[in-house]
Amino acid sequence: MKTKITELLGIEYPIIQGGMAWVAEYHLVAAVSEAGGLGIIGAGGAPAAFVREQIQKTKELTNKPFGVNVMLMNPEADEIAKVIVEEGVQVVTTGAGNPGKYLADWKAAGIKVAPVVASVGLAKMMERAGVDAVIAEGTESGGHIGSATTMTLVPQVVDAVSIPVIAAGGIADGRGFAAAMMLGAEAVQMGTRFVVAKESIVHENYKKKILAAKDIDSEVTGTTHGHPVRQIRNNMTREYIKLEKAGAPFEELEHLTLGALRKAVVEGDTVNGTLMAGQIAGMIKEEMTCAEMIREIMEQAESLLKIS
Repeated sequence: MKTKITELLGIEYPIIQGGMAWVAEYHLVAAVSEAGGLGIIGAGGAPAAFVREQIQKTKELTNKPFGVNVMLMNPEADEIAKVIVEEGVQVVTTGAGNPGKYLADWKAAGIKVAPVVASVGLAKMMERAGVDAVIAEGTESGGHIGSATTMTLVPQVVDAVSIPVIAAGGIADGRGFAAAMMLGAEAVQMGTRFVVAKESIVHENYKKKILAAKDIDSEVTGTTHGHPVRQIRNNMTREYIKLEKAGAPFEELEHLTLGALRKAVVEGDTVNGTLMAGQIAGMIKEEMTCAEMIREIMEQAESLLKIS
């Protein structure tokens, strides 16, 4: 399937894997890219040296395009931005801030840039800054979220900008893909679905939680301090929300989640770890390879969209 995004990024299918911290490492990234999508390394809060290593290891497994997601709040964001140029990465996605100060260097290196946006205003600002595309991410997503739904956000962003729009949030199968295309998107980004890919290094306990999830099993924490995060409900989320309701200061709440994502992804702690996942988790019932997943999504989507 050819779209403006497949042509822009040099990929076979308009499916992008979300740059999830601790989850999106080189095994998963290379598998997605090899399957015809675009794998994205999740830099998260990692140091620049780790990101460089991930890039180099990904290159050992694939010669197809892949990208890096830069969390702009990372204290080493400046160094990571340089590493991306030095290592010849082809695509960058960004979150948690404005990538403006890096754009000149990235564009000079021929890197395609697509920030995650949660509002029309931010999408227009990013277009004026000179980015190549935007990822309109709805509140259905796992991890850090905005307030608008994918269904309402994507078409409004499509109408507001002239650059390609990638839809994210609540997409896990061919029906969601087809719906995103009908809303005007040129590609989709998926996170939660790829967490349970066979190539994903995520702990089996975490994967089982997603595979067993029901439609009502996600919870949003952090609404009181303006940094909402969607995850699967567990002991940690219950304690966090209890403290939020009691008016606990941000520092106390932050201490509760310190290292919690690593606990879930690496150690398999599903009680006190942060099990980031979108509302779509209730639809995910099977662990598949990235190639099987992408093939199934595209076959279903093409049937629905009547593409020959």
